[in-house]
Amino acid sequence: MFNRGTTQALSILTLASPGAEQWIETMEINLTKKRFMHHYVFPPFSVGEVGRMGGSGRREIGHGALAERALEPIIPSKEDFPYTIRVVSEILSSNGSSSMASVCGSSLAMMDGGVPIKTPAAGIAMGLMFDEKGEKYKVLTDIQGPEDHHGDMDLKVAGTKDGVTALQMDVKVEGINPEILAAALRQAKKARLEILDTITGAIAGPRAELSKYAPRIKIIKINPEKIGALIGPQGKVINDIIDKTGATIDIDDDGSVFITSESSENMAKAIALVNQVTYEAKAGDEFDGKVSRLLDFGAMVEYLPGKEGLVHVSEISDEHIRRPSDVLKLGQSVHVRVKNIDDYGRINLTMK
Repeated sequence: MFNRGTTQALSILTLASPGAEQWIETMEINLTKKRFMHHYVFPPFSVGEVGRMGGSGRREIGHGALAERALEPIIPSKEDFPYTIRVVSEILSSNGSSSMASVCGSSLAMMDGGVPIKTPAAGIAMGLMFDEKGEKYKVLTDIQGPEDHHGDMDLKVAGTKDGVTALQMDVKVEGINPEILAAALRQAKKARLEILDTITGAIAGPRAELSKYAPRIKIIKINPEKIGALIGPQGKVINDIIDKTGATIDIDDDGSVFITSESSENMAKAIALVNQVTYEAKAGDEFDGKVSRLLDFGAMVEYLPGKEGLVHVSEISDEHIRRPSDVLKLGQSVHVRVKNIDDYGRINLTMK
């Protein structure tokens, strides 16, 4: 919750798996993904009015985009923080620059939730009043509604202690000169730093631990050539892991596997199953498997989910065996060891 005067913003943070990223497709660019989203809600009651609350309008889209642009530079990289991040700023009361209050509230929400943002951001709106002749002027800091309505400028400035991250200016005059702009930016910097001092006075930085309400994400690196095996035919393997554990699994082309779960127990199960599917067997490895097929010359044993190896009839027992079916049955549990891997990558097992 962020208050500045009678302007009040309630910012709510939601964290989700990488698969929750927003897909964007336009006429100008190819399909892209967006992992940080800021949405702004401006209900009629925030300015003492009664009205219908429906879909987002021009104001909500524009103000939300401005605040999002101001916050983007402080968002941690996907490598450091793989979550999809969404912040919704609900304006409960407005009397001047609720979009800049959204920037402040969003910084607080992310730090409180444990998002390792680079540094907090804040914003302020600057105004301008000319005399009747247009010769003398006064730059106003933190304009209220009447000053915005009757004034000559609305300059929103957002940023961190190190610099500006977003600007938006509306003027009702033909333009402003560099002197006025410089004065406005100086005052905006002073106000921004004061607000940042108040923010860091409430919470000095991102909390060391992620919120207990957020799901946990574990990143596993696998051989990119194993991605197909992990997905399985028509997604059978990965969907089976999801069904067994309740975890969310997302895969990048570079072999990064993101496992998201709210339960540490289910997380461990999912990690173990992914490791089983993507494990590359080596000579000497031992497994407890099941007989999946019986052949005239041996038996196929599923030593890991979806992975089979051949136990030649001569490797079933130290004693002479004519047919594998004489001592083995389909589905029988057996202990096997990897004897060798041939030039074609086929696994040869032994039960001796």
